[in-house]
Amino acid sequence: PISLALESRFSSELSVVRSQYKSLPVQFTEEPCILHWEEAIQMLRDAGEEAELLEDLSSSLELKLGELVKNKFDTDFFILDRFPAAVRPFYTMPCPDDERFTNSYDVFLRGQEICSGAQRVHDPALLISQVEKKGMPLEPLQAYVTSFQHGVSPHAGAGIGLERVVFLYLGLDNVRKASMFPRDPSRCSP
Repeated sequence: PISLALESRFSSELSVVRSQYKSLPVQFTEEPCILHWEEAIQMLRDAGEEAELLEDLSSSLELKLGELVKNKFDTDFFILDRFPAAVRPFYTMPCPDDERFTNSYDVFLRGQEICSGAQRVHDPALLISQVEKKGMPLEPLQAYVTSFQHGVSPHAGAGIGLERVVFLYLGLDNVRKASMFPRDPSRCSP
């Protein structure tokens, strides 16, 4: 795994960072640790947390889930899939077995999201239906929908936050320390 390579190849650099920011090496499972949404909600409920099946997780619930996953599966890295349709964009493909959920996922490291992705709707009729279900006006999206009428293959996408990966992997106390040029509301230039 990549983490073992990082730990051995860059052991002296990691040692310097860890002398200032205490953290342990990231633990991974041999096979990917994948939790379905329903299982994650049950884990949180079993731990005494108030977690709604069809609502998004707060940051504190994500951290708690990361703690529970660490205790149960001995890993800092996991994938949570089947997010509720209510918390995903209209273009996210519904699950074929239960339209309340979607073919989408987040990847977590130490209880925080580092990547989000999903299969996207490629069928124009389903896309229109999804827009209507969300109560959105179709007119501003018409060009988008029309482009799918010319034929689009099934597809998916994901976005990863590399600065978040570095921040969480190293156990830094602020994500800005993992960015060469951090931005915030009061800082727009280096």
